[in-house]
Amino acid sequence: MTVMCRAVIRTAVVWAAAILVPSLVLTPMVSGQAAAQPSPRERSAATFAAMKSPGVDAGWRRPREDWSGARARLAHDESWRPWFAAKRTAVDDWMTRRRDRVAWVAGWGHEFVSPVDGSFIRWTPEIPGEEVTTLASSSDRAIAVTPAIFRAWVVKFRERHINTVRDAAMLWRLTDDNRYLDWVVAQLDFYADHLSAWPLQDRFYGPSRIFGQPLMEAVYLGKLAEAARLIRDHVSAERWQAWRARLFEPEVTMLNQSMQRIHNIAGYLRAAAAQVALLYDDQAMWAEAIDGPWGLRRQLQHGVTGDHLWFEQSIGYHEFALSGLLPLLVTAGLADRGAELSAEMGVVLNMLLAPNGLRFPDDSLPNPADNAALRLRSAPLRGALLRAYRVLPTPLGLAVARQTRNWDTLLDPPDFGPEAAPVLPAVVSRHFEATRFAILKAGGWQVFFHYGQLTGSHAQEELLNFEAHWGTTAISHNPFTVGYASPLHADYFTRGLSHNVALIDGEGSTLPASEPIPGPLPQRGEMLRFDPDNAIMSAAQPSYRGDVAVRRTLRIVDGELRDEVRIESPAGESRTLGLALHVQGQVESGADMAPVVDFARDRPAPFGYWRDVRRATYRDEASFRLDYPNGPSFRITFSVPGVFHVYLGSAPDSPVPARRDAFYLESEGTRVTFKTRIAPLAIDSHTIGTREDMIHE
Repeated sequence: MTVMCRAVIRTAVVWAAAILVPSLVLTPMVSGQAAAQPSPRERSAATFAAMKSPGVDAGWRRPREDWSGARARLAHDESWRPWFAAKRTAVDDWMTRRRDRVAWVAGWGHEFVSPVDGSFIRWTPEIPGEEVTTLASSSDRAIAVTPAIFRAWVVKFRERHINTVRDAAMLWRLTDDNRYLDWVVAQLDFYADHLSAWPLQDRFYGPSRIFGQPLMEAVYLGKLAEAARLIRDHVSAERWQAWRARLFEPEVTMLNQSMQRIHNIAGYLRAAAAQVALLYDDQAMWAEAIDGPWGLRRQLQHGVTGDHLWFEQSIGYHEFALSGLLPLLVTAGLADRGAELSAEMGVVLNMLLAPNGLRFPDDSLPNPADNAALRLRSAPLRGALLRAYRVLPTPLGLAVARQTRNWDTLLDPPDFGPEAAPVLPAVVSRHFEATRFAILKAGGWQVFFHYGQLTGSHAQEELLNFEAHWGTTAISHNPFTVGYASPLHADYFTRGLSHNVALIDGEGSTLPASEPIPGPLPQRGEMLRFDPDNAIMSAAQPSYRGDVAVRRTLRIVDGELRDEVRIESPAGESRTLGLALHVQGQVESGADMAPVVDFARDRPAPFGYWRDVRRATYRDEASFRLDYPNGPSFRITFSVPGVFHVYLGSAPDSPVPARRDAFYLESEGTRVTFKTRIAPLAIDSHTIGTREDMIHE
């Protein structure tokens, strides 16, 4: 099987476990018993009250579209003029120099990556093969334009083009310059006239034409619908109905064939269909999008855990799911239909605020599950809060909006709500039981524990993974992945060696089934002990990989982080049992470590991505110094009964081509216990003792 095939299979849209067993999302299992868990809707009003604007839970705010006020602001407020001038110049330039083409068939945006290291290619509007001969990323300066890369370039072009159609519609409403009106009409005509000319693609999970997948079709259908709404009163009835018959209704028909499941993409598809329903006042279309079997109400009912987090666990996809819903909420509000979605707005409002309780002291967020981003996310979710402020205002969102110049803040100034700077509540030790996360905070340490999974969608081989901070120093983070088409995604970042996890014969935890066919269900795991008062959390995965059981205990004692990983295989045959640990600092290795030239031989594919690997063999204990630039230093001590091997190498990090130091510990047998102690050197001398001091559960 080719690397590309493996990448597509690993990232194919998967069946949500919540559909097979809905209680998996909202009724977590603790020690074999179902724990009652209020739904997000039931807890809406009282949750996160300190971060909400007064009265929002009573309903929703109807957004404004104040065109005369916007003109006055542009005329009398100099702070708006640079933004408006830049926007108008960009639209004028695009209208003059750029046009979409029927001959261009869009591909997959995740293929717009360097074939060398998976780094995202820098997009420019110059046409590959006509205006430029090669492309470049931050680390790859001369990338040949393959057919797949060109089709991915078309995706980026079409995104920019349709965004400009929307901007031009805004400019027309603001300036009455008919150049913009005529251009917007021409572009909507273009897509309506040529929709059927683009090939029907079904590469992923449903049909599409303008783009290479239904997700992008939905995102930009919503933007075309908004552009059409803005010019509606100046379009003939015949043209208006032609757009409906040849563009908007065929698009909705295609979208409705995809994602008959609970998934972040399904939210985008249903939201886009609902926007078209509002555009043409189509009640049947609206009912299908909102109340249909896979409509938005069910998406939120089953897709949001009792912790108000998206059930796919990725914080990136939590924010992504919000981004798909918010344009509809604003559009519904403008159409005075927001009351029909008031319950859903309460759920979305809590989703906007929930990640704040996960943040590390430097405001970065943990990175569980798959997240193909250009950066690690941070709290609060400023982008989502900004997009929501018109209909779901929060002090956090309003603060961001007051510092932002865009169409929303021009038409609907954030001059309502509290003026005081919002303060995020303190993060505390907490068991996010419904989402299978936990946070332990004590003695300068904050540790995030990802001990179970709810679905195969965006799952990685990372059960029982942890991330840790000492104050604002990131000791170890979980990296985000590269573009999904890159071999680095399927063969490294989603695999066990990329995470701080146990490895069985070099492999991480078994992934849940990715389709509604026989296969392993999501591994929720069991939290055996969560005791913030004694700074300890312990969880188990009885079927971590096949019949191998793994249990991990994390504890903060006397200012140091102690980690114990027990691996046990009931089979009599000896296995290669390992543990990976990645650090963001620099490890000082001893003279006893020798270079390894065949690290990847007879091991799974991820091992081939490590460089400069060194190895030493130890008995019972090994210790290393860890230094952080402009930060503290630590002592890492590994304790393993008997003989074990320690490998130290340079591992891929993100964003690529970044790298970081990483350990791989290896032992042979049917069971082993790996113990790790990470202690700041300032307290190292009186807290690091013998192996017997380690926790024994």
